[in-house]
Amino acid sequence: MSEQHALITLEGLTKVFYTDEVETHALSGIHLRIEKGEYVAISGPSGCGKSTLLSILGLLDSPTAGTYILNSNPVQSLDLSQRARIRNREIGFIFQSFNLIGDLTVFENVELPLTYRGMAASERKARCGEALEKVGMAHRAKHLPSQLSGGQQQRVAVARALVGKPSVLLADEPTGNLDSKNGEAVMDLLHELHRGGATIVMVTHDPRFARHADRTIHMFDGRVVDESEIASLSA
Repeated sequence: MSEQHALITLEGLTKVFYTDEVETHALSGIHLRIEKGEYVAISGPSGCGKSTLLSILGLLDSPTAGTYILNSNPVQSLDLSQRARIRNREIGFIFQSFNLIGDLTVFENVELPLTYRGMAASERKARCGEALEKVGMAHRAKHLPSQLSGGQQQRVAVARALVGKPSVLLADEPTGNLDSKNGEAVMDLLHELHRGGATIVMVTHDPRFARHADRTIHMFDGRVVDESEIASLSA
């Protein structure tokens, strides 16, 4: 892969947590490049550092040391307001627990990231409609999250992640709270978004879902221990 065109570049990324004079090395010298348009799965046992890595990629946490380049810009040392601005514009999050706001409608939940940008109402409406159409939930725009199944709520969460047209979608165990049928449906949706050009980084412990990705990063004890790529269909 060409570093020149990499959407994400990590060099020597380290994260150390300090508690009661104990050092916990959650990440130890991570080197990683992710190209625009790639679909990358991050897998490994519980406690291996994969969720910590995703938090740093999403600018929800800062590394202790190392470099993080996003869209050609170093972002590891930004202040809170700068990080929030880039998160809102560059990164779409899909969480295991959906994280929808219960007293807002489906439309209002999807619209929320755009509201923080100060975007005009007409453009917000058009973007939300487009995002909900993509995930097959436009007909539920006026419903509350409590009126939806788990699979439908996750589709709404995907729409909310998409609506800002981010550079990368970060998915943290997106099927973790779903039954197998709804889990497969969400994975099919992510696959379709990838085919449409989306860059996706997904944390998963399930090898069935990791196989949907172009490349799987295997982690153990805070390090990348292996990478595997899906062979092309013609191979």
